[in-house]
Amino acid sequence: MKPRIAISVGDLNGVGIEIALKSHKKISALCTPIYCINHYMLNQACELLDVEIPSDFEIFEVEGSFNIREGCVDKDSGRYSYDSFMSAVKLCEDKKADALVTMPIHKEAWMLAGLHYKGHTDLLRDYFKKDAIMMLGCEKMFVALYTEHIPLREVASQITKDKLLRFFLDLNRAIPNKKFAVLGLNPHAGDNGVLGNEEREIEAAIEEANFILKEELFFGAIVPDTAFTPHFRASHTHYVAMYHDQGLAPLKALYFDESINVSLNLPIVRTSVDHGTAFDIAYMGKANTLSYENALKCAIEFI
Repeated sequence: MKPRIAISVGDLNGVGIEIALKSHKKISALCTPIYCINHYMLNQACELLDVEIPSDFEIFEVEGSFNIREGCVDKDSGRYSYDSFMSAVKLCEDKKADALVTMPIHKEAWMLAGLHYKGHTDLLRDYFKKDAIMMLGCEKMFVALYTEHIPLREVASQITKDKLLRFFLDLNRAIPNKKFAVLGLNPHAGDNGVLGNEEREIEAAIEEANFILKEELFFGAIVPDTAFTPHFRASHTHYVAMYHDQGLAPLKALYFDESINVSLNLPIVRTSVDHGTAFDIAYMGKANTLSYENALKCAIEFI
């Protein structure tokens, strides 16, 4: 039996449904995808793309309808992307799907729809009452984010030994025995306190985590501006970044098309594309499917 994977279609004003249709034949060889969309919205999208619905395109009906507006931000598409996502989550909870793969949503569209979440991971964290961990990357390099969608000025106050220790232990529980290079916060990793003291909290948390785990699985704090050089990457594939852009700027510069997003430390398996709604190319037939296909393969591996 092939695994059953729930697919949330994302913002229908963007590229998600195009990617799903383009990749359907390829991914159907690996799993049974269940697309969380209704026939009315699917037919409308296919007409705009000038493609036919595949005969084996299994859908889970998500109520609601609106007129797709290619490349536009609106509350209706935001709400529908939320409903599609929550339908896919429920399929996993009810054991009708083995994992969940998400297409991109638009944060402003969610805000317009009255949804007070910054994205999928925030919603999952609140829904399951678990400290979900966001990790992004590909086979060549993965980056786990200690802080995610918060203003940069708030990052330093979040760097405490106790919070970091809990993060490291949760990360190890999700991916046992994986070694992580942990980035410092400050330039030169603080230069022994000359440029900041946050690294002392990081190093104390690393020391205690390794003691509890009885293995040197976390090390650092690593100087951030050399951590992604070819020489360092030759022997390190997994990182912990202290904030969003510290880890994702180098990751996307190196592996933008192939990277994915994985939500760890949750009761369900969830992976996602690592790109946005790409409104500028919506319904033009130009969307790249590689991130989605990698996300689906990763979801199957985690089942």
